[in-house]
Amino acid sequence: MGHEPTTLPCLTVTPLPARLPPHPAALVVTSGQAVPALPPALHAVPVFCVGDATAEKLRLAGFTRVESAHGDAEALARLVIARKMPGLHVLAVGERHGQKLAADLRAAGVSVLRRRVYTVAKLRAMPEAIRTGLEAGEFAGALFYSAETARAFAALKPPGTACLQAYALSQNVAKGLQDLPWAAIHVAIAPTEADLMAMLA
Repeated sequence: MGHEPTTLPCLTVTPLPARLPPHPAALVVTSGQAVPALPPALHAVPVFCVGDATAEKLRLAGFTRVESAHGDAEALARLVIARKMPGLHVLAVGERHGQKLAADLRAAGVSVLRRRVYTVAKLRAMPEAIRTGLEAGEFAGALFYSAETARAFAALKPPGTACLQAYALSQNVAKGLQDLPWAAIHVAIAPTEADLMAMLA
């Protein structure tokens, strides 16, 4: 697209030992970060996931019955509820994640077991080269894929954001950016990478 990207990983993900039941009716996955913790023994189990990128990771890992909600956690809840699959649904999430989704599914009559399969640590200090680039106005914009990443970036107190365009995958992601001054915050029409990238055209 003619842009020169620089990456700034704001989160460090560490897998946890997965304590999953051997025969769940279905898996519910909110992030591709959960995929490495899911054992091959569950590859034939139906999986409901939040979006297409996560669905692709699941298929590449060997899962054969994957269905994407093409959206966010709310879209995922609607998908699981609409399928009305009986039996235990294992919600594989990161530490401190998924409480609301689990509660929403249970309120709709879905049997849910929430299991933490990875932890997330925030970046404590911004690399000096990126901080210097921000101060010098070398960047035109910043893309944010998750609310947690947005909050982690904001906590670093980055300089120069008043001259930056912010691009958020969803309204929830945009909320994590509200405490910083931006030239503008743009929100993708739908929470997909294609719609996020379309704003850069």
